[in-house]
Amino acid sequence: MLVLSRKLDEAIWLGDNIKIKIMGIEKGVVKLGIEAPNNITILREELKEEVANINIQASSSSNQLSELQDFMSGFKK
Repeated sequence: MLVLSRKLDEAIWLGDNIKIKIMGIEKGVVKLGIEAPNNITILREELKEEVANINIQASSSSNQLSELQDFMSGFKK
């Protein structure tokens, strides 16, 4: 992991087309501005983790659905 120090209004570049700028610093909170192409997805870490957890739950429930469908198929005439 690269660790950098930046001051208010300073920026870093990721590659040639992603700019991260320090927009504000207040009470221990840093506000970032991110300029990136539209095809780049930008998510807060907690949202990415929540989506991953939801996907895991959904995939396990599909297994349960499959088991239920197998069970129910025994009752068809």
